[in-house]
Amino acid sequence: MRDDKPLWVPSQASIEASPMYAFMEKCNRDFGLSLAGYGDLHAFSVADRERFWTSVWDFCGVKGERGIPALTNGDVMLDARFFPDATLNFAENLLSQEGAGDALIFRGEDKVADRWSWDRLRNLVSRLQQAFRAMGIGSGDRIAAMMPNMPETVACMLAAASIGAIWSSCSPDFGEQGVLDRFGQIEPKLFIACDAYWYGGKLQDVKTKVATVTRQLAVPCLVVHYAGDAAAVVNETPGSKTLEDFIASFEPRPVEFTRLPFSHPLYILFSSGTTGVPKCIVHSAGGTLLQHLKEHRLHCGIQPGEKLFYFTTCGWMMWNWLVSGLAVGATLCLFDGSPFAPDGNVLFDFAAAEKFAVFGTSAKYIDAVRKSGLTPRTSHDLSSLRLMTSTGSPLSPEGFTFVYEGIKEDVQLASISGGTDIVSCFVLGNPLQPVWRGEIQGPGLGLAMDVWDDEGKPVRQEKGELVCTKAFPSMPVMFWNDPDGAKYKAAYFERFDNVWCHGDFAEWTEHNGIVIHGRSDATLNPGGVRIGTAEIYNQVEQMAEVAEALCIGQEWDDDVRVVLFVRLAPGAALTEELTKAIKSRIRTGASPRHVPAKIIAVSDIPRTKSGKIVELAVREIVHGRPVKNKEALANPEALELFAGLEELLI
Repeated sequence: MRDDKPLWVPSQASIEASPMYAFMEKCNRDFGLSLAGYGDLHAFSVADRERFWTSVWDFCGVKGERGIPALTNGDVMLDARFFPDATLNFAENLLSQEGAGDALIFRGEDKVADRWSWDRLRNLVSRLQQAFRAMGIGSGDRIAAMMPNMPETVACMLAAASIGAIWSSCSPDFGEQGVLDRFGQIEPKLFIACDAYWYGGKLQDVKTKVATVTRQLAVPCLVVHYAGDAAAVVNETPGSKTLEDFIASFEPRPVEFTRLPFSHPLYILFSSGTTGVPKCIVHSAGGTLLQHLKEHRLHCGIQPGEKLFYFTTCGWMMWNWLVSGLAVGATLCLFDGSPFAPDGNVLFDFAAAEKFAVFGTSAKYIDAVRKSGLTPRTSHDLSSLRLMTSTGSPLSPEGFTFVYEGIKEDVQLASISGGTDIVSCFVLGNPLQPVWRGEIQGPGLGLAMDVWDDEGKPVRQEKGELVCTKAFPSMPVMFWNDPDGAKYKAAYFERFDNVWCHGDFAEWTEHNGIVIHGRSDATLNPGGVRIGTAEIYNQVEQMAEVAEALCIGQEWDDDVRVVLFVRLAPGAALTEELTKAIKSRIRTGASPRHVPAKIIAVSDIPRTKSGKIVELAVREIVHGRPVKNKEALANPEALELFAGLEELLI
């Protein structure tokens, strides 16, 4: 496909039918404005945050008392407070519907299929709420869960939020120490776990892990049946009960919602923790709700009853993002397990059967589908699909092309980027503008995004730091166990005074889109020139011989040299010819500065539980420095492949 033409252009009819367009027209009427497109709307949203966020609250029908004002201390990022007089309850807003219609549709690989009505979800939330209160859990107490992405997990979270308890979750594939490194810091009053789970067609036993974690946390454990024997797990875990026994004495009744301040803590999320103990990032109920409503309703255009899917685990912030879709009346499609079990069609089978409107996934998944030779465009009925989103790592230009050639021609592709830090997106798609190959469509509404150079000056069509220059609602409330806020300030505000520095290496495009070149702390600096690792991956991972790559800068001869590790496709070998071909591809597609000094084949590449490769951990291993928290990795044994390599002594 030609890069001088957009991959997708919204029709005027689709623009005018979008909730974002209706919102823009409402702002024009309410405030006497003449906003005529996304650029105008975004400019208004950052210039007049009070009226913008008030309008989002009203347009999206937030349940609660909004109060006045909308913002205080707005010029000081760490002191800004949105809706300081407001009260609301997060669960009340997510339990937005009643009746027999589908709230949740669940697939557990090819082993389990289930449907939950809004009434079924409400009934379990009610019984859990009563049970939580009976054991003394109240506002501000923590509930920690090691659970699959299944309906009971959603119900437990909503029950916690309904009484003002703080929810924190991870996926059941975390090791014992990984779970304890997270939940041990926040001292929960209850630990929730499944009895087993499926992955790759195999039953994964968790009995010993559940018992150990429960004992170490010294709290009661609630065991939810999924793929194993809940009673057997309870027998091995003192102080535990099955879900059935836990709620047995409580009958469904209307859920009671405790309305709390806008800034009341809702979630504790964790940084990846690959260079130390994970940071505990606390997010507010109001900030999370308002930001997610804006993204779901306006940016994604989700209408009540539409099917919303995101391929995620409960240890990734995209799970928190996904469940908020209930607040706009969407039906959530939940999947737990491997997206390639029994084969690579499984998620597209789900999409076709349930008629997804929104299909969210990772860039790595799109690339894996491309390399598998699948063409869902011809094998599946995806006529209902109107939006596909991708995150986790930068989506390559070739990934953009594949979506349109291999998945669906008439679909909006929204590459999105944000993070655990803000439980949402800084830059993402919007339904009013075209999609250009390799580009994120633009900044989120209400977010004063920019790209700055090392001197703190804005740059256009040059690489620099992704920053946000004004406060926004979904900034963390605090870090847990950080009483003076020193860790919080150091994480985002040390680089530039009173400006959020996100840690992404980014660039504005000529279309006012954004390209993310990788994490700032993983950028390469050969000869003092900053290079984003994504620029190298975009070239080498398009080669049939290369399944995956990881790039670091190695300290060498008073400078830094680029080292590229490649995991090869089955049957491929890193011959002299392939090495030359890789270097030629990078030199031609990127620049001579991007060409690695060393290319080394490895059998595996370490990644986090959410699938992100860990460049920093590999860099530490290569330099003989310890990696402090290997429990954060899905495959920590892979780090050993990078230690003491003779090729890197030359």
